[in-house]
This record gives sequence, structure tokens and C-alpha cells, in this order.
Amino acid sequence: MFQTLSIVIPAYNEEKTIHLILNKIKQVQLINNIQKEVIIVNDCSKDNTEEAILHYQQENPELNIQYYRHEKNQGKGAALHTGIEKATGDFVIIQDADLEYDPEEYNILLRPIVNGVADVVYGSRFMGGRPHRILFFWHSIGNKFLTFLSNMFTNLNLTDMETCYKMFRREIIQSLYLKEKRFGFEPEVTAKISKIKGIRIYEVGISYYGRTYQEGKKIGWRDGFRAIYCILKYGIWSRKYLK
Repeated sequence: MFQTLSIVIPAYNEEKTIHLILNKIKQVQLINNIQKEVIIVNDCSKDNTEEAILHYQQENPELNIQYYRHEKNQGKGAALHTGIEKATGDFVIIQDADLEYDPEEYNILLRPIVNGVADVVYGSRFMGGRPHRILFFWHSIGNKFLTFLSNMFTNLNLTDMETCYKMFRREIIQSLYLKEKRFGFEPEVTAKISKIKGIRIYEVGISYYGRTYQEGKKIGWRDGFRAIYCILKYGIWSRKYLK
């Protein structure tokens, strides 16, 4: 019986790149003949993201695309909640709608899970010998600081807590009680999976093709402060982590 990878894509104003990332996903051949389920959640985009998705879906019926739309903008985390809830695959990975992460590397994250040694795999931009676009010094310092702070409260030794590429066994990610609706998703999900007894978390090196703000990058300094708050909230004060 075939296994399936659910690829959850939160999309907001991504009309220019959504077809490009879908092309990359379509071209990927997954190990063990694992099938693909693409779940796109349009977080009430103001541009023609919806038209671009529907057109692509019509032109590429061989790619299993499930499309959902929020009637009002709620944030990346909220879009991820919707996508995770709708996933039916054996495994779930988060994929941004831009081109910063390469779907060709899905198999790198899949192997530890398929081989039966991992339940969750993070793709780190700060380890391994794969290509990384050189961009913002203070962003890299911020990412490393947030990862360090997160590790203090989770007792993990991650190198990249803020990475987009996180892969989970579906039953694990769907069992979590998730609340954060914006970019607080990353520290929240990390804190909550760390509390699961016997969880096996792995990290693998991935490449990173970052965008500038002129190219559409959305995260800002306010999100960094929110991340610090979420690390403290879910690492110290919040006790509920399962549904």
C-alpha cells in the first residue's frame, strides 16, 4: 500500500511564485514511491493568488491539489492549522509558497522517518554543505538567538528552530493543540513536540534561497519579539500541548 506525503502550503499574495513552487513539487520523485498530496491554504490574498492556483489545478490534474481559502486574513499560523487539519497523508511537511526552500530535498527529510528512526525531522539552514544565499547578518543572528532561547526551555539541541521545513508523522502534528496564528507557529510547535514522551526528533542540513524584502519577504522585527514571547509562553507557562 502506497504512503503519502501531505505538503501544506500557506499562501498570501504569492501569485508570482505559486506556480513555480508547484512545478518543483510536481517534478519531485519521492523515495519508496511515496505519493504527494498538496494542500494549499490561501489566507485571503489581495492579489490574484486564487486565480493562479485554480488555473494551475485545472492545467495539472495529475498533481493532487486540495485548495482551501480563508474568508479573512488570519496569518500564516492559522493557514497552517487549516492545512494540517485537512492533511490525510502518512507524513506532513510545511512548504512556503515562495522559492526559499527546495522541494527536491523532501527526500532528505523523509529518510529518517521512513527508516523508522524519527518521528519529526527539521531541515536546518545552518548545517551541512548545501548552498545558502547570503543575505542579512542580523536575521541570522536573530535566528540563532531564538533557536538558543528555544533550546533552553525545550532541552533540545536544534540549530534552526525557525526553519520552514519541518516534517512530522501526521498523527503527531494533528495531535497537538496549536494556537498561534502568525509566525509564532515555529516556537509553539517546537515547544509542544518537545513535551511528547519518547518523541524522536532529527535534524538534517538543507539549502536556502532566501528572499529580500523587495522580493517579497514578509517576516519582520515584530515577529521576532512575538517569537520570544511564544518561547517563554509555551516553554514555561502553557501546560496544554495535546488536543
